[in-house]
Formats: sequence, C-alpha cells, structure tokens
Amino acid sequence: MRSAIDLYVIEKVKEKREAAELSQEELSIRAGFKSNGFVGQVESPNYTKRYNIQHLNKFAAVFNCSPRDFLPETAL
Repeated sequence: MRSAIDLYVIEKVKEKREAAELSQEELSIRAGFKSNGFVGQVESPNYTKRYNIQHLNKFAAVFNCSPRDFLPETAL
C-alpha cells in the first residue's frame, strides 16, 4: 500500500513529466531505468511500486532541479 507521501511524490514527478511533455516511457529511458515501463507502473494504481531517493535523484538530473522539489515542505 502506498502512503500519503508516496502519492505526493508520484504526483510531483508526474507534474514535472507532463510539463516537460515527456511520456512515461521517455522519462524511464532518460532516467536510466532498466524497465522502460517503470514510471508507468509507479503512476498506475494497479501496482504498488513507488519511488525511492535514488529515483528522485535521477529525476532531478533529468529535470535539472533538486531532489527536494519532489518532496513536501512539511510532513504529511
């Protein structure tokens, strides 16, 4: 089961991905994931996959931002 912070992070990554006009597959490839469908699985409610801090660091490199940009300002 995904927690409130998992869902928050997933939504923040999705927002940045859509703003950059990247597909789920394109982001998976640019972030260097072994599975081109990883981002799609995380964004899908049918899977329990979630991002970890290493994933956020890879996304920060793709989007040229800080990994903190994917986290809430206060505890959820």
